Amino acid sequence: MNGSAGPGRNDRGDLDLPRRRDWLRGSSMGFGWLAFNGLLADRAGAETHHAPKARSVIFCFMDGGPSHVDTFDPKPMLKMREGQRIGQSAVSKKSQSAPNRVWLGSPWEFRQRGRSGLWVSELFPHLAGVADELCVVNSMVGELPLHGQSNLLLHTGRSLGQAPSFGSWVSYGLGSENRNLPGYIVLNNDWVPNGGLENFGSSFLPASHQATAMRAKGVPVDNILPRDAADVQRRKLALVTEQDAAFARLAPDPGRIEGAIANLETAFRMQAEVPALADISAEPESIRRLYGVDSKDEHQRYYATQAIRARRMVEAGVRFIEITCPSFDGNNSPWDQHGMLKVNHEKNARVTEQSVAALIIDLKRRGLLDQTIILWAGEMGRTPHTPAVGPNCGRDHHVNGFTLFLAGGGFKAGSAFGQTDEFGNAAVVNPLTVHDIHATILHQLGLDHKRLTFRHGGRDQRLTDVHGEVVREILA
Repeated sequence: MNGSAGPGRNDRGDLDLPRRRDWLRGSSMGFGWLAFNGLLADRAGAETHHAPKARSVIFCFMDGGPSHVDTFDPKPMLKMREGQRIGQSAVSKKSQSAPNRVWLGSPWEFRQRGRSGLWVSELFPHLAGVADELCVVNSMVGELPLHGQSNLLLHTGRSLGQAPSFGSWVSYGLGSENRNLPGYIVLNNDWVPNGGLENFGSSFLPASHQATAMRAKGVPVDNILPRDAADVQRRKLALVTEQDAAFARLAPDPGRIEGAIANLETAFRMQAEVPALADISAEPESIRRLYGVDSKDEHQRYYATQAIRARRMVEAGVRFIEITCPSFDGNNSPWDQHGMLKVNHEKNARVTEQSVAALIIDLKRRGLLDQTIILWAGEMGRTPHTPAVGPNCGRDHHVNGFTLFLAGGGFKAGSAFGQTDEFGNAAVVNPLTVHDIHATILHQLGLDHKRLTFRHGGRDQRLTDVHGEVVREILA
């Protein structure tokens, strides 16, 4: 270890947990180093690289890929050329396409909304009402038109996974504002996205930074209510910790054991806070109506419940919250409309967009929007063409150009950035990647994506790998 760097920092001054662990182990602190290391894992990187604009993230994940040309990226040319062959020049190796496919116009009308004049389709009436808060990016570019790989890219920065989730990096980098709660929570709607739980895992980061899942239906978290008195639980926890510590001293990689110890401590403390946090029954009726908890659609009711919980978690100091979409049949990605585009996109919009708009309104009223980043994104877009136009036609996978939006957290409100061509077939102005979005969100949280690293596999790993730039044009 370079003595000038000190315990916990490498010679560049960046976070370096392995060196900290070596220093503690070698300092004759004995058993105490394990408990202390677990505490450090919770506090990892709490010192930001620069003054932050935001302190938390709510990621509204639109699993399956909403159609950009039906939501925020109007293309009149599609309607004019509907039914005409796209031709060889429009074929892409990255997305599902062939020269004999035909252009498909949007079944929804677009209008300019708010004072900003941001284009939003009638598919999103509630989001249209908060258009002046949105920072829309219309020039996203992906890598592979496959759900699993694109989900992993969006969540981990790697198409093949095997890397920590975005939420895990934020938790690792910022630590926890509330030691009774995890830094990263997934508000799940009974559907695991393609790519599996690796989307939410901590991989080589300490296990204390992996996501904690909270269900929409039934008991939010298993075993959250204690079966023993607190003093009995504490004695049991002390025994398990002692046994784990003994094992860790013999293990080749004690970091995983340390993470398990930290997780047990967090789980013990969660019992005091999670039940009340998950219970929205005391929320005013006006708030419940705003989010859509009174809806006749059970999927919308559950999504609205999770959205209210997300706001409550921001208030409680949780760093990163992700809300997933429900799958209506339990087999397919929610927004993956290869057929029945109009019926199914309207169903997904009805379930989610009122609650997302409500989050923006509610956070702003409480003075929390400026310090909270809302990210609305799917893993890809949809093709502006289809095999054949008909009443039940749909759109296929598309990564050449698609849309996401951000709100709050110092992003430029009421703005649109980037551009696809006149058919929405490819990004042609200011194309951005997931790495750019990750880098920019980290920047707003006070973290330099090039300095937020963890030593693994012989090199300093980071969320953005060797890619990504902060997109200052979309910052206020």
